[in-house]
Parts: sequence; structure tokens; C-alpha cells
Amino acid sequence: MKMHALSGGRLRMRRSIFEPGADRSETIELPVSAFLMRHPQGNVLFDSGCHPSVAENAEARWGGMAKLMTPVAPKGDTVIENLRCVGLGPDDIDVVVCSHLHSDHCGCNSFFRKATAICHARELAAARAPDAPQMGYVPADWDPTLTFQEIETQHDVCGDGRIVLVPVPGHTPGTIAALVNLDRDGSFLLASDAVSVMATLEREVIPRNTWSTEEALASLAEIRRIAAGGATVLCGHDDTQWRTLRKGADAYE
Repeated sequence: MKMHALSGGRLRMRRSIFEPGADRSETIELPVSAFLMRHPQGNVLFDSGCHPSVAENAEARWGGMAKLMTPVAPKGDTVIENLRCVGLGPDDIDVVVCSHLHSDHCGCNSFFRKATAICHARELAAARAPDAPQMGYVPADWDPTLTFQEIETQHDVCGDGRIVLVPVPGHTPGTIAALVNLDRDGSFLLASDAVSVMATLEREVIPRNTWSTEEALASLAEIRRIAAGGATVLCGHDDTQWRTLRKGADAYE
């Protein structure tokens, strides 16, 4: 099995969201990460990044949320375009794992019409709730017309221990990570926004955009347990880490 790191865009946000002590006027740029696992049973995509249209007019799709997380990636820096570097298109994807249903993680879901989308039941409930727009859920992005497979506990995607989904709530009610086990390069925990930036894990700095601090701390304890077993934790938006990763066709195996 191979794992490819794919860019799903890039955002500018206030540093104080991730480091509460920072000046509110200071901003940082954050990568939007997605990962493709090419398993013998099929192609599994973990998150789908930002929708292509937000590079030109984010406010039209996201409304006021575009002021909180502003896309700064050039046009074409999307999961759809980056799949082409490994010779794939949307119809070649069999499973889309939704770590959660915020727009920078599920924006291209609607392109994968032949795929099954896997999501935690609590996350779907949150996205369908009356206050969902205020909680950062944009129906056009998470796309309620997709076929969803709901999970509630750990889930082995292919039944062989290669891609195991792990509930890590806190950032949202149903955030999930993926433990990917490779033959040559070892194990990786795709943590998404359970660990948006490494400071969250290393210094237990809980971001302001956290739904439940209590559940986030419990999830961090589980992530540390997995990391102690030898897995490398890959953050959802850590630019320093992102710059060190192999990307596109340069796969992990």
C-alpha cells in the first residue's frame, strides 16, 4: 500500500485561534492536508480539502466564515488537481473518509460521486442540526446527497489493519483520525484537527475553535498513546511539518 500527501489548499487565519496568548492581529498561513491511500482493495481518500471555487470567491460559498479562514492558495491547488499527479481522477476514488465536516476538510466531497463517504454518526448529526451553520458546517461542502457510511467506534476500512479509523472528538463532536500502517515507512496517525498544529500535542495548547475542551484532552491522551506505540502524528494544518513531508507522486510505502 502507498500513501500520498496531497494539498487541499492553503488558509490564512489568526494565530490566536491556535495559540490563545498571541496578538489577535497576527496571522499565519496554514496548509490544508489530505491523504490518499492506494490499497489493493481500492483507493481511500482521507479528507478532500477546499472547494475549487473558494480560490476566487470564498465569501460566495462560505459567507462570513471566509473572514475567519481566508483561502490564499492559487487557483488549481486542490485535491482534485493534485490527484492527477498520481494518475487518478475523482471516479477512481472508492472511499472518502471525512475526518469531520468543516469546509476545509470536505469541500471537494461532491466530486466523488462513485465513492462511499465514511463519517462519524455524531459528526453527521452536528452537520444536520439547526445550529449547524453557526458551528461552521456548510451544506454545499459536506454534501448531504453523498452516500454516507456512519461509524461510532474504531473502524477497519479494508479489514486488514492497514487503515483504521479512530474517533478523536473535541474539535467537533465526531472528529476521526486514521491510523495508516505501511510496510516500509511504518505507521502514521492522520490526526486532522484533533491536532491542527503540533503545539496542540506538544504543549497541550487547546485551540479556540474547539467544540469540547474535555473531549479534546481525552483525544490527545489517546493520540499520545498511539504515538508511543510508534506512529508518526501528522497534523491537519502544521506548516512546519507539512514542508518536511513527501508530496504528490513521492509516496510513503
